[in-house]
Amino acid sequence: MSALYIGLMSGTSLDGIDGVLFDAGALAVTGHVHLPLAPALRDELLALNTPGDNELHRAALAANAVARGYANTVSQLLEATGTRRDQVAAIGAHGQTVRHRPDGFDGYTTQLLNGALLAEQAGIDVICDLRSRDVAAGGQGAPLVPAFHRAVFGLEGEDAAVLNLGGISNLSLLFADGDTGGFDCGPANCLMDGWIARHLGRAYDADGAWAATGRVSPALLATLLADPFFAQRPPKSTGRDLFHLGWLQARLMPGLAPENVQATLLELSARCVADALRAQMPGAKSLVVCGGGAHNGRLMQRLSDLLPGVSVDASAARGLPVDQVEAAAFAWLAMCFKTKRPGNLPAVTGAAGLRLLGALYPA
Repeated sequence: MSALYIGLMSGTSLDGIDGVLFDAGALAVTGHVHLPLAPALRDELLALNTPGDNELHRAALAANAVARGYANTVSQLLEATGTRRDQVAAIGAHGQTVRHRPDGFDGYTTQLLNGALLAEQAGIDVICDLRSRDVAAGGQGAPLVPAFHRAVFGLEGEDAAVLNLGGISNLSLLFADGDTGGFDCGPANCLMDGWIARHLGRAYDADGAWAATGRVSPALLATLLADPFFAQRPPKSTGRDLFHLGWLQARLMPGLAPENVQATLLELSARCVADALRAQMPGAKSLVVCGGGAHNGRLMQRLSDLLPGVSVDASAARGLPVDQVEAAAFAWLAMCFKTKRPGNLPAVTGAAGLRLLGALYPA
């Protein structure tokens, strides 16, 4: 079986599709492309995070559009790397999360993607719907990346953590004794992106520049951090179901300047990570950061400020650029499926046991 896999990821930040060619034997990325989402599709995926009219039809059309975007990403990746389709063992495709409600007897998680259409257009086996089996086993279905982070970033004899800053932040805890933990911390970019889009019409706050013009509101920060999610112990996961502009609007105080709200949202993103890391891994020596939020210099600086004694570095310093890590993780999960290895960690997700993750759509 080929050791080459393709990983495809479009996260809660809705900034685009990342595709990587991943050598599972060497645990190395050998090619990467990024395609932005068409604005109309981005808007529709964002709208589908909340209840609306004719959702089933709209969701099916969006799933088709995601599949076509993924197939285009695969074609460009193969061309850029000079790789034939028959050299790739499988595609690990995340899909676009529009609902994530894993708790309880009727828990579920929904990632929009027409896997059959992607297999048809890509001509490569597709493994997708990677979260549902863990949820069916009583787990959160997230995060699924800690086992991959252990394989790529783990350091012998040292407590280390890996932080993904997408729309939502999640931590992987790589303990010195070999144990691995992980959970979602709270909002990373989703609230900041939504707020700047509303007030300045920009997709994101480049380098935290707008936040830097404001002042943190201690009262608003305390109100936001009072949400029960932050006090909840792992295993736990979240998404735009909870953290959206409506959630923020319900907690705003009158008279706050928009830039002060943005500054407070950035502080919230840093605080919820720092608080969680201190509570769950007080002996952490290093924090490896990946995801789009790692490009936000002000957010990275606040993490360093709030975590004295912890080395905070972007994942590129460990050999894997920040925009490639999650896509590589889903290529690795496809490899786990193909080789019949469990992909989840029950200690992380709370599932009843180890499970083979994903559904196969053959080419």
